[in-house]
Amino acid sequence: MVNSEEFSKRLQIIMEYYEISAATFADAIQVGRSSISHILSGRNKPSLDFVLKIVQTYPEVELYWLLNGKGDFPKSAAKTSKPEKQIEASAPTITSKQLENEDPKDASITEKIFPESNSSTKKIKRVVLFYEDGTFEAFEN
Repeated sequence: MVNSEEFSKRLQIIMEYYEISAATFADAIQVGRSSISHILSGRNKPSLDFVLKIVQTYPEVELYWLLNGKGDFPKSAAKTSKPEKQIEASAPTITSKQLENEDPKDASITEKIFPESNSSTKKIKRVVLFYEDGTFEAFEN
């Protein structure tokens, strides 16, 4: 049987690791925001479906750690990193206006995003921007 109080602490750890709110977490695993609230407060216990959605959405979360607190989170510090932070640290800031106005023959923005790629042989077909509020925009060539 899962200890609800300990489980909610582990949920908090996951949300702190990804630096996301409970609402964003609920949206990411596709459950109602009230479900997260009820589990965090200890009112409800997590369902199997709820637990599986977390493990499927966040591969760094070990099932055994999530349920019992034994094991590692993230799975392996050497293999797993926070991809969002890597992107923020390495990618330049490019506005949607710049993408809209980019000439497909001009690879300047492409080279800024993917400096090591050979832009003469590969062309970007679609760029999708994901915003912190859960919305996104797609731009196609």
